[in-house]
Amino acid sequence: MSAKTFFIKLLRYTLCLAAGLAAFAACGYTDYRLWPLDLPASAHRRVPTTAVANQQLVVPFTPGVPVAEVASFNDQLEAFLRFEYLRGREARAGHDTSHMLLTAVNTKKGPHYNIFIVTNNDLLAAVPQLTDLEGRNLIAHYELETWSEKELSYYQQESHTFDVAYDLPTEQKLETINSSKLLPALAQFLIFKSQTDNRVVGGSQDAPRPLTREQATQLASDILDVAHFYDLPLDYFMGVGAMENDYMDVNGDLAHAVWKKRAQRGDIVLRRTRKRVMVSDYAMGTWQITRETLRAAHQLYLHDKRGYSQLPPRLRPPRVLDLNNVNDAVLTTYAGLLLRDLLDYFGGNVEKAIGAYNGGVRTPNPDYASGVKNVADYARRILEHASAQDDANTDAKSSDKPQPTTPCVSPSPAPGNAPGAKNCVTPGAPNLSADDAQNPPPQPKPPYRRDD
Repeated sequence: MSAKTFFIKLLRYTLCLAAGLAAFAACGYTDYRLWPLDLPASAHRRVPTTAVANQQLVVPFTPGVPVAEVASFNDQLEAFLRFEYLRGREARAGHDTSHMLLTAVNTKKGPHYNIFIVTNNDLLAAVPQLTDLEGRNLIAHYELETWSEKELSYYQQESHTFDVAYDLPTEQKLETINSSKLLPALAQFLIFKSQTDNRVVGGSQDAPRPLTREQATQLASDILDVAHFYDLPLDYFMGVGAMENDYMDVNGDLAHAVWKKRAQRGDIVLRRTRKRVMVSDYAMGTWQITRETLRAAHQLYLHDKRGYSQLPPRLRPPRVLDLNNVNDAVLTTYAGLLLRDLLDYFGGNVEKAIGAYNGGVRTPNPDYASGVKNVADYARRILEHASAQDDANTDAKSSDKPQPTTPCVSPSPAPGNAPGAKNCVTPGAPNLSADDAQNPPPQPKPPYRRDD
Protein backbone atom coordinates (compact mmCIF):
# COMPACT_ATOMS: atom_id res chain seq x y z
CA MET A 1 0.00 0.00 0.00
CA SER A 2 1.40 3.33 -0.98
CA ALA A 3 1.84 6.10 1.51
CA LYS A 4 -0.72 8.24 -0.28
CA THR A 5 -3.42 5.56 0.00
CA PHE A 6 -2.60 5.01 3.69
CA PHE A 7 -3.03 8.70 4.53
CA ILE A 8 -6.31 8.91 2.59
CA LYS A 9 -7.74 5.93 4.55
CA LEU A 10 -6.47 7.38 7.85
CA LEU A 11 -8.13 10.73 7.13
CA ARG A 12 -11.37 8.95 6.14
CA TYR A 13 -11.45 6.89 9.38
CA THR A 14 -10.65 9.98 11.45
CA LEU A 15 -13.52 11.96 9.90
CA CYS A 16 -15.93 9.05 10.42
CA LEU A 17 -14.89 8.75 14.07
CA ALA A 18 -15.31 12.50 14.63
CA ALA A 19 -18.74 12.45 12.96
CA GLY A 20 -19.78 9.49 15.13
CA LEU A 21 -18.64 11.21 18.31
CA ALA A 22 -20.48 14.41 17.31
CA ALA A 23 -23.67 12.47 16.60
CA PHE A 24 -23.35 10.65 19.94
CA ALA A 25 -22.86 13.93 21.79
CA ALA A 26 -25.85 15.49 20.03
CA CYS A 27 -28.04 12.52 20.94
CA GLY A 28 -26.83 12.61 24.55
CA TYR A 29 -27.55 16.35 24.89
CA THR A 30 -30.98 15.97 23.29
CA ASP A 31 -31.77 13.03 25.56
CA TYR A 32 -30.67 15.02 28.64
CA ARG A 33 -32.82 18.02 27.72
CA LEU A 34 -35.94 16.15 26.61
CA TRP A 35 -36.03 13.02 28.77
CA PRO A 36 -38.90 13.29 31.29
CA LEU A 37 -37.74 13.62 34.92
CA ASP A 38 -39.54 12.89 38.16
CA LEU A 39 -40.37 16.06 40.13
CA PRO A 40 -39.56 15.88 43.86
CA ALA A 41 -42.61 15.81 46.06
CA SER A 42 -43.23 19.10 47.91
CA ALA A 43 -43.74 19.09 51.64
CA HIS A 44 -46.28 21.92 51.31
CA ARG A 45 -49.08 22.57 48.93
CA ARG A 46 -48.11 25.05 46.24
CA VAL A 47 -51.68 26.18 45.66
CA PRO A 48 -53.43 27.60 48.74
CA THR A 49 -56.40 25.56 49.84
CA THR A 50 -59.59 27.23 50.91
CA ALA A 51 -61.45 26.56 54.11
CA VAL A 52 -64.48 27.83 55.98
CA ALA A 53 -64.09 29.27 59.46
CA ASN A 54 -66.92 30.94 61.38
CA GLN A 55 -69.06 30.75 58.26
CA GLN A 56 -66.47 32.73 56.28
CA LEU A 57 -64.21 31.66 53.44
CA VAL A 58 -60.50 31.79 54.35
CA VAL A 59 -57.37 31.05 52.33
CA PRO A 60 -54.57 29.99 54.74
CA PHE A 61 -51.10 30.32 53.25
CA THR A 62 -48.73 28.93 55.87
CA PRO A 63 -48.62 26.11 58.40
CA GLY A 64 -46.77 28.37 60.89
CA VAL A 65 -47.15 31.94 62.16
CA PRO A 66 -47.91 34.35 59.27
CA VAL A 67 -45.92 37.60 59.32
CA ALA A 68 -45.06 40.34 56.85
CA GLU A 69 -41.81 42.29 56.76
CA VAL A 70 -42.81 45.88 55.98
CA ALA A 71 -39.59 47.84 56.50
CA SER A 72 -35.85 47.27 56.84
CA PHE A 73 -33.17 49.66 58.13
CA ASN A 74 -29.46 49.79 58.93
CA ASP A 75 -29.87 52.68 61.38
CA GLN A 76 -31.55 52.08 64.73
CA LEU A 77 -32.84 55.62 65.14
CA GLU A 78 -34.45 55.60 61.70
CA ALA A 79 -36.00 52.19 62.41
CA PHE A 80 -37.34 53.30 65.78
CA LEU A 81 -38.82 56.54 64.43
CA ARG A 82 -40.60 54.69 61.62
CA PHE A 83 -41.82 51.99 64.00
CA GLU A 84 -43.31 54.53 66.39
CA TYR A 85 -44.83 56.50 63.53
CA LEU A 86 -46.49 53.40 62.07
CA ARG A 87 -47.85 52.37 65.44
CA GLY A 88 -49.05 55.88 66.17
CA ARG A 89 -50.95 56.21 62.89
CA GLU A 90 -52.56 52.80 63.31
CA ALA A 91 -53.51 53.56 66.92
CA ARG A 92 -55.19 56.80 65.81
CA ALA A 93 -57.19 54.78 63.30
CA GLY A 94 -58.42 52.55 66.13
CA HIS A 95 -56.40 49.49 65.07
CA ASP A 96 -54.59 47.05 67.34
CA THR A 97 -50.84 47.71 67.24
CA SER A 98 -49.69 44.84 69.46
CA HIS A 99 -49.04 42.75 66.35
CA MET A 100 -46.38 45.21 65.11
CA LEU A 101 -42.85 44.23 66.10
CA LEU A 102 -39.43 45.87 65.83
CA THR A 103 -36.53 43.39 65.68
CA ALA A 104 -32.75 43.63 65.52
CA VAL A 105 -30.30 41.22 63.90
CA ASN A 106 -26.52 41.35 64.06
CA THR A 107 -24.81 41.05 60.69
CA LYS A 108 -21.21 41.35 59.50
CA LYS A 109 -21.89 44.98 58.58
CA GLY A 110 -23.52 45.78 61.92
CA PRO A 111 -27.02 45.62 63.42
CA HIS A 112 -29.93 45.39 61.00
CA TYR A 113 -33.47 46.38 62.01
CA ASN A 114 -36.77 45.12 60.62
CA ILE A 115 -40.40 45.99 61.23
CA PHE A 116 -42.82 43.05 61.07
CA ILE A 117 -46.59 42.78 61.22
CA VAL A 118 -48.15 39.55 62.42
CA THR A 119 -51.09 38.98 60.08
CA ASN A 120 -54.05 36.64 59.90
CA ASN A 121 -53.36 33.28 58.26
CA ASP A 122 -55.76 34.23 55.51
CA LEU A 123 -54.76 35.79 52.22
CA LEU A 124 -58.22 37.33 51.89
CA ALA A 125 -57.59 39.35 55.07
CA ALA A 126 -53.81 39.80 55.18
CA VAL A 127 -53.30 41.16 51.67
CA PRO A 128 -56.02 43.88 51.91
CA GLN A 129 -54.63 44.96 55.30
CA LEU A 130 -51.09 45.34 53.96
CA THR A 131 -52.27 46.91 50.72
CA ASP A 132 -54.19 49.50 52.74
CA LEU A 133 -50.99 50.44 54.59
CA GLU A 134 -49.23 50.80 51.24
CA GLY A 135 -52.03 52.94 49.88
CA ARG A 136 -51.76 55.28 52.86
CA ASN A 137 -47.99 55.57 52.32
CA LEU A 138 -47.30 54.10 55.76
CA ILE A 139 -45.18 51.28 54.29
CA ALA A 140 -43.30 51.05 51.01
CA HIS A 141 -43.62 47.29 50.48
CA TYR A 142 -44.34 44.02 52.25
CA GLU A 143 -43.06 40.46 52.04
CA LEU A 144 -44.92 37.54 53.58
CA GLU A 145 -42.93 35.16 55.75
CA THR A 146 -43.49 32.27 58.17
CA TRP A 147 -42.30 32.04 61.76
CA SER A 148 -42.46 29.26 64.27
CA GLU A 149 -44.18 29.83 67.61
CA LYS A 150 -40.74 29.92 69.25
CA GLU A 151 -39.56 32.65 66.88
CA LEU A 152 -42.72 34.66 67.48
CA SER A 153 -42.23 34.49 71.25
CA TYR A 154 -38.62 35.62 70.95
CA TYR A 155 -39.33 38.53 68.63
CA GLN A 156 -42.25 39.70 70.77
CA GLN A 157 -39.94 39.85 73.75
CA GLU A 158 -37.27 41.62 71.71
CA SER A 159 -39.73 44.24 70.50
CA HIS A 160 -40.92 44.73 74.08
CA THR A 161 -37.30 45.27 75.09
CA PHE A 162 -37.13 48.20 72.69
CA ASP A 163 -40.11 49.76 74.47
CA VAL A 164 -38.64 49.21 77.92
CA ALA A 165 -35.17 50.46 77.01
CA TYR A 166 -36.39 53.75 75.58
CA ASP A 167 -38.57 54.32 78.63
CA LEU A 168 -35.51 54.26 80.88
CA PRO A 169 -34.07 57.70 81.66
CA THR A 170 -30.58 58.37 80.32
CA GLU A 171 -27.71 59.57 82.46
CA GLN A 172 -26.74 62.33 80.06
CA LYS A 173 -29.30 65.04 79.38
CA LEU A 174 -29.78 67.00 76.19
CA GLU A 175 -28.20 70.13 77.64
CA THR A 176 -24.90 68.34 78.33
CA ILE A 177 -24.47 66.51 75.01
CA ASN A 178 -21.93 68.18 72.74
CA SER A 179 -23.00 69.31 69.29
CA SER A 180 -20.80 66.88 67.37
CA LYS A 181 -22.65 63.96 68.93
CA LEU A 182 -26.07 65.54 68.49
CA LEU A 183 -25.64 66.45 64.83
CA PRO A 184 -26.24 63.02 63.17
CA ALA A 185 -29.25 62.17 65.34
CA LEU A 186 -30.73 65.64 64.92
CA ALA A 187 -30.31 65.45 61.13
CA GLN A 188 -32.07 62.06 61.10
CA PHE A 189 -34.91 63.50 63.17
CA LEU A 190 -35.33 66.40 60.74
CA ILE A 191 -35.46 63.99 57.78
CA PHE A 192 -38.04 61.85 59.54
CA LYS A 193 -40.30 64.78 60.37
CA SER A 194 -40.15 66.11 56.82
CA GLN A 195 -40.88 62.66 55.34
CA THR A 196 -43.90 62.13 57.60
CA ASP A 197 -45.38 65.58 57.06
CA ASN A 198 -49.10 65.21 56.29
CA ARG A 199 -48.67 66.97 52.95
CA VAL A 200 -45.87 64.61 51.94
CA VAL A 201 -47.64 61.46 53.12
CA GLY A 202 -50.82 62.59 51.37
CA GLY A 203 -48.93 62.67 48.09
CA SER A 204 -50.52 65.83 46.75
CA GLN A 205 -48.98 67.43 43.67
CA ASP A 206 -48.07 70.62 45.54
CA ALA A 207 -46.55 68.75 48.50
CA PRO A 208 -43.12 70.02 49.56
CA ARG A 209 -40.05 67.88 49.07
CA PRO A 210 -38.67 66.14 52.18
CA LEU A 211 -35.18 67.08 53.27
CA THR A 212 -32.21 65.34 51.73
CA ARG A 213 -29.40 64.11 53.97
CA GLU A 214 -27.24 67.06 52.98
CA GLN A 215 -30.01 69.60 53.63
CA ALA A 216 -30.90 68.02 56.97
CA THR A 217 -27.29 67.98 58.13
CA GLN A 218 -26.82 71.64 57.24
CA LEU A 219 -30.08 72.69 58.91
CA ALA A 220 -29.24 70.63 62.01
CA SER A 221 -25.87 72.39 62.21
CA ASP A 222 -27.58 75.79 61.86
CA ILE A 223 -30.11 74.96 64.58
CA LEU A 224 -27.36 73.88 66.98
CA ASP A 225 -25.32 77.03 66.28
CA VAL A 226 -28.28 79.37 66.76
CA ALA A 227 -29.56 77.58 69.87
CA HIS A 228 -26.09 77.81 71.42
CA PHE A 229 -25.61 81.46 70.41
CA TYR A 230 -28.92 82.63 71.93
CA ASP A 231 -28.90 80.09 74.79
CA LEU A 232 -32.21 78.57 73.67
CA PRO A 233 -33.79 75.33 74.90
CA LEU A 234 -32.91 73.13 71.94
CA ASP A 235 -35.90 70.83 72.33
CA TYR A 236 -38.40 73.70 72.22
CA PHE A 237 -36.58 75.38 69.36
CA MET A 238 -36.88 72.13 67.41
CA GLY A 239 -40.54 71.96 68.42
CA VAL A 240 -41.17 75.35 66.83
CA GLY A 241 -39.57 74.22 63.57
CA ALA A 242 -41.67 71.06 63.52
CA MET A 243 -44.92 72.89 64.24
CA GLU A 244 -44.27 75.59 61.68
CA ASN A 245 -43.23 73.68 58.56
CA ASP A 246 -41.65 70.36 59.56
CA TYR A 247 -38.29 71.95 58.71
CA MET A 248 -39.04 72.33 54.99
CA ASP A 249 -38.37 75.57 53.12
CA VAL A 250 -41.87 76.34 51.83
CA ASN A 251 -43.77 79.62 52.06
CA GLY A 252 -47.19 79.52 53.69
CA ASP A 253 -50.30 81.63 54.39
CA LEU A 254 -49.93 83.08 50.91
CA ALA A 255 -53.29 84.84 51.10
CA HIS A 256 -52.60 86.44 54.48
CA ALA A 257 -52.53 90.25 54.42
CA VAL A 258 -52.47 93.09 56.95
CA TRP A 259 -53.49 96.73 56.96
CA LYS A 260 -50.94 99.39 57.88
CA LYS A 261 -50.79 103.17 57.81
CA ARG A 262 -48.24 103.44 55.03
CA ALA A 263 -46.29 101.13 52.77
CA GLN A 264 -42.62 100.49 53.51
CA ARG A 265 -39.74 99.55 51.29
CA GLY A 266 -40.15 96.01 49.99
CA ASP A 267 -43.89 95.76 50.76
CA ILE A 268 -46.20 94.03 48.31
CA VAL A 269 -49.19 96.39 48.22
CA LEU A 270 -52.51 94.68 47.54
CA ARG A 271 -54.94 97.53 48.15
CA ARG A 272 -54.90 101.21 49.00
CA THR A 273 -57.36 103.55 50.70
CA ARG A 274 -56.99 107.19 51.68
CA LYS A 275 -55.51 106.37 55.10
CA ARG A 276 -54.27 102.78 54.92
CA VAL A 277 -52.70 100.19 52.68
CA MET A 278 -53.13 96.43 52.62
CA VAL A 279 -49.87 94.53 52.17
CA SER A 280 -49.09 90.86 51.72
CA ASP A 281 -47.93 89.17 54.93
CA TYR A 282 -47.27 85.59 53.90
CA ALA A 283 -45.05 83.35 56.04
CA MET A 284 -41.57 82.53 54.79
CA GLY A 285 -39.43 79.43 54.77
CA THR A 286 -38.69 76.79 57.34
CA TRP A 287 -39.73 78.90 60.31
CA GLN A 288 -42.82 80.49 58.71
CA ILE A 289 -41.90 84.01 59.78
CA THR A 290 -44.34 86.52 58.35
CA ARG A 291 -43.02 89.52 56.48
CA GLU A 292 -44.14 91.99 59.16
CA THR A 293 -42.71 89.83 61.94
CA LEU A 294 -39.45 89.68 60.02
CA ARG A 295 -39.31 93.50 60.05
CA ALA A 296 -39.67 93.44 63.84
CA ALA A 297 -37.03 90.72 64.14
CA HIS A 298 -34.63 92.75 62.04
CA GLN A 299 -35.08 95.75 64.32
CA LEU A 300 -34.25 93.52 67.28
CA TYR A 301 -31.12 92.43 65.46
CA LEU A 302 -30.01 96.00 64.72
CA HIS A 303 -30.29 96.89 68.43
CA ASP A 304 -28.78 93.63 69.68
CA LYS A 305 -25.35 93.92 71.32
CA ARG A 306 -24.34 90.26 71.00
CA GLY A 307 -21.16 89.40 69.10
CA TYR A 308 -22.60 88.08 65.86
CA SER A 309 -19.10 87.36 64.60
CA GLN A 310 -19.36 84.16 66.65
CA LEU A 311 -22.01 82.88 64.23
CA PRO A 312 -21.00 81.29 60.91
CA PRO A 313 -21.17 83.88 58.09
CA ARG A 314 -24.16 82.18 56.45
CA LEU A 315 -26.24 82.76 59.62
CA ARG A 316 -25.45 86.46 60.04
CA PRO A 317 -28.33 88.78 59.02
CA PRO A 318 -27.50 91.65 56.68
CA ARG A 319 -27.56 95.22 57.93
CA VAL A 320 -30.20 96.12 55.34
CA LEU A 321 -33.22 93.84 55.15
CA ASP A 322 -34.53 92.83 51.73
CA LEU A 323 -37.92 91.23 52.36
CA ASN A 324 -38.07 89.79 48.87
CA ASN A 325 -34.66 88.12 49.03
CA VAL A 326 -34.11 86.52 52.44
CA ASN A 327 -31.75 83.58 52.85
CA ASP A 328 -33.42 80.65 54.61
CA ALA A 329 -30.35 80.11 56.79
CA VAL A 330 -30.68 83.67 58.08
CA LEU A 331 -34.34 82.96 58.89
CA THR A 332 -33.06 80.40 61.41
CA THR A 333 -31.16 83.20 63.12
CA TYR A 334 -34.20 85.47 63.11
CA ALA A 335 -36.35 82.67 64.56
CA GLY A 336 -33.82 82.14 67.35
CA LEU A 337 -33.68 85.87 68.07
CA LEU A 338 -37.48 86.11 68.26
CA LEU A 339 -37.69 83.17 70.65
CA ARG A 340 -34.86 84.55 72.79
CA ASP A 341 -36.59 87.94 73.03
CA LEU A 342 -39.89 86.33 74.00
CA LEU A 343 -38.18 84.24 76.68
CA ASP A 344 -36.65 87.41 78.10
CA TYR A 345 -39.99 89.22 77.93
CA PHE A 346 -41.78 86.46 79.88
CA GLY A 347 -38.98 86.03 82.41
CA GLY A 348 -37.93 82.63 81.08
CA ASN A 349 -41.47 81.16 81.02
CA VAL A 350 -41.09 78.78 78.09
CA GLU A 351 -44.78 77.97 77.61
CA LYS A 352 -45.82 81.63 77.43
CA ALA A 353 -42.92 82.47 75.13
CA ILE A 354 -43.78 79.60 72.78
CA GLY A 355 -47.47 80.54 72.78
CA ALA A 356 -46.57 84.15 71.99
CA TYR A 357 -44.39 83.01 69.07
CA ASN A 358 -47.65 82.12 67.34
CA GLY A 359 -50.32 84.28 68.97
CA GLY A 360 -48.43 87.40 70.05
CA VAL A 361 -47.52 88.53 73.57
CA ARG A 362 -51.03 89.75 74.35
CA THR A 363 -52.75 86.51 73.39
CA PRO A 364 -50.31 83.58 73.57
CA ASN A 365 -51.70 80.52 71.78
CA PRO A 366 -51.94 77.67 74.35
CA ASP A 367 -52.78 75.04 71.71
CA TYR A 368 -49.69 75.96 69.75
CA ALA A 369 -47.58 75.86 72.92
CA SER A 370 -48.99 72.42 73.76
CA GLY A 371 -48.13 71.11 70.31
CA VAL A 372 -44.59 72.46 70.53
CA LYS A 373 -44.18 70.88 73.97
CA ASN A 374 -45.24 67.48 72.61
CA VAL A 375 -42.62 67.67 69.87
CA ALA A 376 -40.03 69.01 72.33
CA ASP A 377 -40.57 66.14 74.78
CA TYR A 378 -40.42 63.61 71.98
CA ALA A 379 -37.31 65.15 70.40
CA ARG A 380 -35.54 65.30 73.77
CA ARG A 381 -36.18 61.63 74.48
CA ILE A 382 -35.10 60.61 70.98
CA LEU A 383 -31.86 62.59 70.98
CA GLU A 384 -30.87 61.57 74.50
CA HIS A 385 -31.36 57.87 73.76
CA ALA A 386 -29.71 58.13 70.34
CA SER A 387 -26.63 59.69 71.94
CA ALA A 388 -26.61 57.08 74.71
CA GLN A 389 -26.87 54.34 72.10
CA ASP A 390 -23.96 55.84 70.21
CA ASP A 391 -21.91 55.77 73.41
CA ALA A 392 -22.81 52.16 74.09
CA ASN A 393 -21.94 51.07 70.56
CA THR A 394 -18.66 52.93 70.12
CA ASP A 395 -17.49 53.14 73.75
CA ALA A 396 -15.73 56.32 72.67
CA LYS A 397 -14.47 59.04 75.01
CA SER A 398 -15.27 62.65 74.19
CA SER A 399 -12.44 65.10 74.67
CA ASP A 400 -14.67 67.87 76.08
CA LYS A 401 -17.44 66.08 77.96
CA PRO A 402 -17.69 62.66 79.62
CA GLN A 403 -19.95 60.13 77.90
CA PRO A 404 -21.95 57.89 80.23
CA THR A 405 -22.90 54.46 78.98
CA THR A 406 -26.36 52.95 78.87
CA PRO A 407 -26.78 49.35 80.00
CA CYS A 408 -27.30 47.03 77.07
CA VAL A 409 -30.66 45.34 77.49
CA SER A 410 -30.92 41.95 75.83
CA PRO A 411 -33.94 39.68 75.66
CA SER A 412 -33.90 36.02 76.51
CA PRO A 413 -31.84 33.67 74.31
CA ALA A 414 -33.14 33.53 70.77
CA PRO A 415 -34.39 30.29 69.30
CA GLY A 416 -31.71 28.31 67.51
CA ASN A 417 -33.05 29.11 64.06
CA ALA A 418 -33.64 32.80 64.77
CA PRO A 419 -30.91 35.22 63.66
CA GLY A 420 -29.28 37.48 66.19
CA ALA A 421 -29.20 34.98 69.05
CA LYS A 422 -26.26 36.88 70.53
CA ASN A 423 -27.71 40.33 69.93
CA CYS A 424 -27.24 43.00 72.54
CA VAL A 425 -28.58 46.32 71.35
CA THR A 426 -30.11 49.30 73.04
CA PRO A 427 -33.60 49.29 71.55
CA GLY A 428 -36.39 51.62 72.25
CA ALA A 429 -39.69 53.35 71.97
CA PRO A 430 -40.65 56.37 74.05
CA ASN A 431 -43.97 56.93 75.74
CA LEU A 432 -44.72 59.79 73.39
CA SER A 433 -44.91 58.71 69.78
CA ALA A 434 -44.04 60.80 66.76
CA ASP A 435 -47.65 60.84 65.76
CA ASP A 436 -48.70 62.40 69.08
CA ALA A 437 -47.11 65.67 67.97
CA GLN A 438 -49.17 66.34 64.87
CA ASN A 439 -49.34 69.92 63.69
CA PRO A 440 -52.60 71.78 64.29
CA PRO A 441 -54.20 73.71 61.42
CA PRO A 442 -51.96 76.66 60.55
CA GLN A 443 -53.13 79.95 61.99
CA PRO A 444 -52.18 83.37 60.62
CA LYS A 445 -49.75 84.99 63.01
CA PRO A 446 -49.99 88.68 63.91
CA PRO A 447 -46.91 90.83 63.53
CA TYR A 448 -44.66 90.35 66.53
CA ARG A 449 -44.20 93.54 68.59
CA ARG A 450 -42.82 93.85 72.09
CA ASP A 451 -45.53 96.34 73.05
CA ASP A 452 -48.48 94.18 71.95
